[in-house]
Amino acid sequence: MDIIDPELVQELRELIAALDRRVPRVERAGESAIARDAAKLRATAVSRLHELTSQSEPEESDEPRLDLGRPEPQEPT
Repeated sequence: MDIIDPELVQELRELIAALDRRVPRVERAGESAIARDAAKLRATAVSRLHELTSQSEPEESDEPRLDLGRPEPQEPT
């Protein structure tokens, strides 16, 4: 088993959370390209986080697991 950098895991979780909070601004030029890039970045971060945590966490854990399949509900701003 490889030693996992907990700081990297935390940074990936923060990146995913930040991307989930981002609201596309359709009135801005180039926004659809930015949204596509953000979605690709999120997918890559989720994949890497899954790789790291599946190496370091036992199959059954009492720790709450990050639901990587769905973003958390957003509060209206």
